[in-house]
Amino acid sequence: MFTPRYRITDKVAKWLSDIAEIRAMVESSRLLPAREAFLRRTAIVKMAHTSTSIEGNELDEYQVGEVAQGNKVKADVDQVREVQNYLEALGKIDRISGEKRTFGTAEVLEIHKTVISGLVDLQKTGRFRSGPVYIVNTLPKGGEELAYTPPTALHVEVLVDELLDWIRNPGEIHPVIRAGLFHYQFESIHPFTDGNGRTGRLMTLLHLYQSGWDFKKVLVLEDFYNRDRRRYYQALQTGETYVARQGADLTDWLEYFVGGFWDEVLRVKEQILTLKVVGEKGLTQQILDEDELRIVDFVVTVGRVTSSDAEDILRVPKRTAQFKLKRLEDIGVLSKQGAGPATYYVISKV
Repeated sequence: MFTPRYRITDKVAKWLSDIAEIRAMVESSRLLPAREAFLRRTAIVKMAHTSTSIEGNELDEYQVGEVAQGNKVKADVDQVREVQNYLEALGKIDRISGEKRTFGTAEVLEIHKTVISGLVDLQKTGRFRSGPVYIVNTLPKGGEELAYTPPTALHVEVLVDELLDWIRNPGEIHPVIRAGLFHYQFESIHPFTDGNGRTGRLMTLLHLYQSGWDFKKVLVLEDFYNRDRRRYYQALQTGETYVARQGADLTDWLEYFVGGFWDEVLRVKEQILTLKVVGEKGLTQQILDEDELRIVDFVVTVGRVTSSDAEDILRVPKRTAQFKLKRLEDIGVLSKQGAGPATYYVISKV
């Protein structure tokens, strides 16, 4: 039976309080449907990009966006397939979250099969591993060292069943803490030959969706992990073998997980507040046209926009791009920064 040991530190308690407040704000926010759809679309692309990047995929976020739109990109075929699989799996997570209040072994195997389809031998897709696996670290000079040995294949199915039973009967454990503990234990079991990280992160996401902590489904936890992959793996490392991890104190892991959750929730808050202000200004001063909305979308995602960016986004002459930016500045949606060639625009705070 999975019986995690941990403490709720003052930092974690403070973060959980902030997360709950922001959740209430996000749930009560009223965005234009197009704006909410934009946030969701952006999150899906970022999830697919960051979660596959953690595993070594080299497609950049723009290329992942192109794949999401069904466009061809010049990249390794398997890496494109990996992204396509992840996007499909995200769609299934969304479907499952709407159909069921919990998930079981069938859903775990379905998601794994989707994630790894076409990338490994067919007999390894959607099936628990039948042999041992070893987690190794790559050394600076190209060598490898053994970092972690998961449980034997004989114990995998039982351990997964115990974990799923635990997640279905969580008692009074806070949903964010539950998600963190589930993620840790799933990766410790390492139930598959390949695709464990992607599948584990997707099932953690599904649990959050089913628990009502989805933040309009625009929260991208993978982005936090991807910004410092080494720290992510170090946080998960509480013992060199599965046996050694039994009874380990997971307080440090939870501080990492909840701290990352809080960090990404702050980003969601800023995005929603920004789009809410933009929406209000667009309605009260003048409805933004499609080109202007595309510019605003770019600024919300990247943080700033230049006239050259606007040319590329809209595929229009420089004069037209400058006119669009000037109009957005005039109605108070964008604020001009810098001067001359260094000029750029940000979302206006006024």
